[in-house]
Amino acid sequence: MATIVQTIARADSTFVGTLRQSPHVQAQEQQEEPYRYANLLPHFDPAEHFPPLTPFDHADPGLRALAHPNPRSFLSSATSVVELTPNLGTEVRGVNLAKLDSDGRDQLALEVARRGLLVFRDQEEFINRGPDFYLAWGRHFGRLHVHPTSGHPQGYPELHLVYKDAKSTYNFELDQSTTTTMWHSDVSYELQPPGLTTFFLLSQPTTGGDTLFTSQVSTLKKLSPPFVAFLRTLTAVHSGVEQAEFSRSGKRGGVVRREPVENVHPLVRRHPVTGEEALYVNRQFTRRIVGLKREESNNILNFLYDHIDKSGDNQARVKWSPNTVVLWDNRITAHSAIVDYGESGERRHGARITPQAERPIPAQDGLQLD
Repeated sequence: MATIVQTIARADSTFVGTLRQSPHVQAQEQQEEPYRYANLLPHFDPAEHFPPLTPFDHADPGLRALAHPNPRSFLSSATSVVELTPNLGTEVRGVNLAKLDSDGRDQLALEVARRGLLVFRDQEEFINRGPDFYLAWGRHFGRLHVHPTSGHPQGYPELHLVYKDAKSTYNFELDQSTTTTMWHSDVSYELQPPGLTTFFLLSQPTTGGDTLFTSQVSTLKKLSPPFVAFLRTLTAVHSGVEQAEFSRSGKRGGVVRREPVENVHPLVRRHPVTGEEALYVNRQFTRRIVGLKREESNNILNFLYDHIDKSGDNQARVKWSPNTVVLWDNRITAHSAIVDYGESGERRHGARITPQAERPIPAQDGLQLD
């Protein structure tokens, strides 16, 4: 009997010891296990340089979907379609993006234009198709943008990466700011900024690292008609200089592959498919209003930035879960990463597919941009 009791005691002791050690053992195993997406880690080559971007004719695939008898038929297999907010964002389950044909992708483009933001869950097949598939996917929606400063997977400069872990960060972060919230429309300094954008996380923290989105259609509608009429007459300079200087200072990888540019865009733009008007300014890249004195320009822009920041009723928040793919229309939304997970030391690794679209169309006919 004593032998049996001793055996059970030893077994219990071993089991408890295993439980106590398991987090440490699991952490070691995780560290030793090769990272599944190591081929998609940020790559920076100081010798890599690209010529200036040239203008091109953009044909929006959403226009083709307008002629379809049921432009939402790509959602026919969905098990759940939930609007995140009345005016921005829809979450979809049951639709495999990797299986969409050309017609389905056209319809997707139209739906993104109408809702601004689509969140697709359970997209493991899409994410695991790899970089060649990502490029083919993106080219359906426009010419792929090559970012001048961000990291990209080696051999795939058309893929923009965001990356942060316990030892490094390749995000554009301003450490002297009291907040990591920085509303922006991606690379709005380009002559032809992006349209439909696809983004997903390959690795994510246990909690945190959400992304905020806001509808620039809705932010514009909140303003008084006389003020909107005035804004339609204005243009603003969008600049990539500060972003380039940030990299030249040795941060984010320290590479500038293409000389920074500045371009003039309307403060209010018109969507080529839906015809909706959207505010088109952002803190990160808009620098000044053309033709106004410095104080006048600063007052108007700071009012608009403050309006965007505070308009929670125009915003949606995406909480990431594994195998989530998010698409947004960069022409009518702005977004911000939330870098609230830094102390955890966990990895956040994302990839963005960024097709360019048309040069922003002024809401006011005849507005001069040159």
